[in-house]
Amino acid sequence: MSTSIRTFLTAALLVTAVARAELVDKVAATVNDDVIALSEVEQRAAPELAALSQNRDSQQRAELRKKALHSAVEQLIGEKLMEKQVDELGITVSDQEVELGLEDIRRQNNFDADQFEQALRSEGYTVQQYREFMRKQLRRLKLVNIKVRSRVTVSENDLRGAYDRWARLEQADPEIRARHILVKVEKSAPPEQQAKALEKAKALAAEARKPGVDFAELAKKKSDGPSAADGGDLGSFRRGMMVPEFDKVAFSLPEGGVSDPVRTHFGWHIIKVEERRAVPVKSFQEMKDQLQEKLTREQMEKYTEQYVKELRQQAAVEVRI
Repeated sequence: MSTSIRTFLTAALLVTAVARAELVDKVAATVNDDVIALSEVEQRAAPELAALSQNRDSQQRAELRKKALHSAVEQLIGEKLMEKQVDELGITVSDQEVELGLEDIRRQNNFDADQFEQALRSEGYTVQQYREFMRKQLRRLKLVNIKVRSRVTVSENDLRGAYDRWARLEQADPEIRARHILVKVEKSAPPEQQAKALEKAKALAAEARKPGVDFAELAKKKSDGPSAADGGDLGSFRRGMMVPEFDKVAFSLPEGGVSDPVRTHFGWHIIKVEERRAVPVKSFQEMKDQLQEKLTREQMEKYTEQYVKELRQQAAVEVRI
């Protein structure tokens, strides 16, 4: 078959595939011969899109939706480009590697199997869907290790500089001991259920601030969280140990302060900081391995972005949203 005929047939098949996709789902982007459907983009952006239901400004909501979809489609384009390279190199991931990856995520988030499944549902995934997502992610990680890792270099001076910056921040950063009350609601819950949960959380925050109210007893009676039996006690923790939304508010509170409701993927939290105390700063040698890992990860992310840009320059990419 001649090259021109083969090119014509390939183009014809692509047009047919795109036309069929548009009949059932709008095409958000094309990457060479692959189609990215709008439904894929919306699923990837689901947590951000769900959060927009709380924003009553329609213009701002539309702008944020557009931004969330753009970010999601760019992620998917990069993944498509990398998947092509993965296929060409014959990179595979075993079932055992997938299960180890899932177990690692559960351990990092301190989830049991039921909590993990619930968290996935709140983000719009089933366990099987996330298992396939993990398989693709691990295949891309192997590709990155082949193509990118050789570009990464972390010197002793890099580590010393990172330690000095970290130590300056740590000296001003306390350890806190806190309790919380959780009003559980999934991010994928209907808007009326979300609103009802928020109103309940606001009422609990107001009650917790009343003079003489025992926060621990209130948590025992009203919290939906697993720490309710302990009066919502979370123990002592440093910055970065909780999810970012929780972390940001908890460390902004004074000792004895009670927060407004804080949204995470678990639901709405009311936080009370019971104690703030300074802690000794770890030495360079104690922090060296952790800083090495952090700087390596940051460089890997930087060079991976560069690698995806290189792949994109060699591909036919069209964004339609």
